[in-house]
Amino acid sequence: MNLRLPVIFLLISLVACQSNSELNIIIRNGSVYDGSLSTPTLADIGIRDDQIVAVGDLTERKATREIDATGLAVAPGFIDMHVHLEPLLRLPDAESQIRQGVTTALGGPDGSSPWPLATYIDSVERVGIGMNVAYLIGHNTIRRNIMKLDNRVPTAAELQQMQEQVATGMKDGAFGISTGLKYVPGAFSDVDEVVALSKIASQYGGIYTSHLREEGLGLIDAVAEAIQISERADIPVVLTHHKAIGKPMWGASTKTLAMVDSARSLGLDIMMDQYPYTASQTGISVLIPSWARSGGQNAYLERLEDPLLRDSIKRGIVYNILNDRGGKDLRRVQFARVEWQPELEGKTLHDWAIMRALTPTVENGAELVIEAQANGGCNAIYHAIDQKDVDRIMQHPQTMIGSDGRLAEYEVGHPHPRWYGTFPRVLGHYVRERNILELEEAIHKMTLMPANRLGLKKRGRIEEDVFADLTIFDPKAIIDKATFEKPHQYSQGIHFVIVNGKVAVDNGQFTKSREGKVLRGPAFQSN
Repeated sequence: MNLRLPVIFLLISLVACQSNSELNIIIRNGSVYDGSLSTPTLADIGIRDDQIVAVGDLTERKATREIDATGLAVAPGFIDMHVHLEPLLRLPDAESQIRQGVTTALGGPDGSSPWPLATYIDSVERVGIGMNVAYLIGHNTIRRNIMKLDNRVPTAAELQQMQEQVATGMKDGAFGISTGLKYVPGAFSDVDEVVALSKIASQYGGIYTSHLREEGLGLIDAVAEAIQISERADIPVVLTHHKAIGKPMWGASTKTLAMVDSARSLGLDIMMDQYPYTASQTGISVLIPSWARSGGQNAYLERLEDPLLRDSIKRGIVYNILNDRGGKDLRRVQFARVEWQPELEGKTLHDWAIMRALTPTVENGAELVIEAQANGGCNAIYHAIDQKDVDRIMQHPQTMIGSDGRLAEYEVGHPHPRWYGTFPRVLGHYVRERNILELEEAIHKMTLMPANRLGLKKRGRIEEDVFADLTIFDPKAIIDKATFEKPHQYSQGIHFVIVNGKVAVDNGQFTKSREGKVLRGPAFQSN
């Protein structure tokens, strides 16, 4: 019996040591914002492998790595509801997103997505990625697959083919369908087509996100169309990058938000996402009437040869400069990426007119837009949103945060600063400096709200037995640094970012840790 006692004590000691060393990371003394609207609590967080396994007082616990979060906020990793992930295979580290505190991004917005999705996802998983990614199926992509750039209603057979592709995409892991009804070829579709395709996504448990048909003068009708799609297709809807663009529509968010509230009171599931800036970014072609781009670039060039058609195109561009994204001023159109004339990047349509010795009138601006598209198009930033609308939409309880950014390659091009600064801008400028939101409210809009919208039950929150996606930042110092003049600047105040239990930003330094996963939607069927 006496010989057995030391063995028993030894076993007890080994178990105790194992218990103390079982954690990979302990985050100590942070103000923990769990993703809900609850006030923060002072707590420690224990991580083992890719999971949070303990939250509370972990004074008696030990870990391989300890992070002192005294004076810092510890939040779930941010979930970006609107990201253009096209460069992912070329920029798999996703540094511009992770340095904002983003640990999960939803791609395939505005009607454009990878196709076929299953093949693309396989490629992403082989490369390895820095953050988690999820995808929507793009309506424009599917319409282009079946109908190219035809401006017409689909035949019954074509509609069925598109429905079959939506079903395939959902089974391959998509979280829903996105539309870009302002863009070609989505602009050529009617509401019946969109409803028919959205019904398929709904049957597989998906959501519908929409770049509305119009965000300027036609905004109210476009919101009504999205609400109608929600009702007819029985599908949750996100009005993506919601805004009121162009001076004639400034203040219209009071109406659109009332429409959202009214629809929700009737039982429809309508939400929004938003970026925190007074400028948008998209192709220069957004200023050109959609009919002029039917059939693609060659058809556009042919129309320019017809004096009557060219005049109609120009008048349409003049109208859009005066009433829509042009903001009634050529200075409000700023070039972002111009492959055929890089020296224009960062300059405005007004600057280009002066460079060409043209009087900077709206008419001359329209001529330059025609020329830009004839050269192959370019990307531009449009300073045509009112700050009051941004504030109002941000404060709405159904608004989430989405950057509408694109994975950025440092010092390449002249992108919108949202590519680098969206989430720190909300937390620094809108929360700390302007008190537009409370901190826990802003974090909620970045974490639990989007997680719930996507059905991610183990992300977007801090509790035991969820994935260890975390962002640790200084609420007194976090701020965006990217500007419209100098966009290639990382934000400050984010000390640590953890993706699936591995440190991706370590005391402010990017680690190139590729621990992200491809997330799959509710209908995914593994082989």
